[in-house]
Amino acid sequence: MVKISSLEVGKPLLLWINDGLMAIFFLVVGLEVKRELMEGSLAGRDKAVFPAIAALGGMLAPALIYLMFNGADEVTRQGWAIPAATDIAFALGVMALLGNRVPTSLKVFLLALAIIDDLGVIVIIALFYTHEVSMTALGVAAASIAVLALMNWRGVGKTSLYMFVGLVLWVAILKSGVHATLAGVIVGFMIPLHVKKGPSPSETLEHGLHPWVAFLILPLFAFANAGVSLQGVSLSGLTSLLPMGITAGLFIGKPLGIFTFSLLAVKLGIARLPEGIGFKQVFAVSVLCGIGFTMSIFIASLAFGDADVALSTYSRLGILMGSTTAAVVGYGLLRLSLPRVR
Repeated sequence: MVKISSLEVGKPLLLWINDGLMAIFFLVVGLEVKRELMEGSLAGRDKAVFPAIAALGGMLAPALIYLMFNGADEVTRQGWAIPAATDIAFALGVMALLGNRVPTSLKVFLLALAIIDDLGVIVIIALFYTHEVSMTALGVAAASIAVLALMNWRGVGKTSLYMFVGLVLWVAILKSGVHATLAGVIVGFMIPLHVKKGPSPSETLEHGLHPWVAFLILPLFAFANAGVSLQGVSLSGLTSLLPMGITAGLFIGKPLGIFTFSLLAVKLGIARLPEGIGFKQVFAVSVLCGIGFTMSIFIASLAFGDADVALSTYSRLGILMGSTTAAVVGYGLLRLSLPRVR
């Protein structure tokens, strides 16, 4: 149990993982996004516009395909955002299997695309998966954000101070009714990238947390949430609208949206292909982005957390089917599209 003044938190283990540990994951996402926006692959309009348009298509098309299957049902309709997510770690991991055959520009494109996708997911969670709101808790959250902003403005470099205020913010957001993982993103954006003296607080924290996120938090989240009981699972249920909508959204919707929007952006002169990348590689990457896995499971837990157990089971099965198919096919297409290294 965590208690700050009148705000008290008591949660079962699964919710501590989903609300607590995943806030640390989103803290790292916030740090990564800020770095890329200021100095990396998203710094400047020319670098950001192509992956941004691709990511937009990669969120819209899967959601629309899912709704084609499930739009008529009031309960399953709530899962429309499940196939809109990309698991950046798994997608980059599959790409890494091809080693130095993958050009740097293609890795940067996938990273930028996935980061913008993560930003979109954060907005979706805030707007569509927030229910009852406590104004008192929101007031505490607003005050915490103001303190973090003031610390950033004054150039405070001690990450421990940001973590303390961030804990208050996490409790406040959790009690407000908004999903608590958003606290991680806010703190990540508030930690300064550079200070007058010493190393970058943002990059130091990111490098320090990354192994914990990659090797403990995400595997623990997957272990706690991906477990699927096959008891009562039938072939008719497996081919029902919910899992089929998710599978189709991930495996068909993702590449359809990303590739179509990318092609239109280039043909209309809105954006340019990154140097050293062709449309064959763009399509292969768009298939890899159908690996939703942990991010999709996370959204499914928000959409169906209090619903029938069958919805939770079949949504996870749909995610596993779609993500696995996207990983295998995406790897094959990427391997075929890349030149061999001699």
